[in-house]
Amino acid sequence: MDDKWLTVEEIRHYLNVSKETIYRWVEQKSMPGHRVGRRWMFKQNEIDSWIRSGGASEK
Repeated sequence: MDDKWLTVEEIRHYLNVSKETIYRWVEQKSMPGHRVGRRWMFKQNEIDSWIRSGGASEK
């Protein structure tokens, strides 16, 4: 399986949300992300699973 890593900008376009939303989800909704130096990176398959499990849903 090819684990594709995405930057904040790439994940923003992939999910069609703002950068502020990405950072809020990381902080408040446990969006799976990894700090690499000063940058956040995301594995596409982890994000897909997180969304399928309802991680991004409004409660």
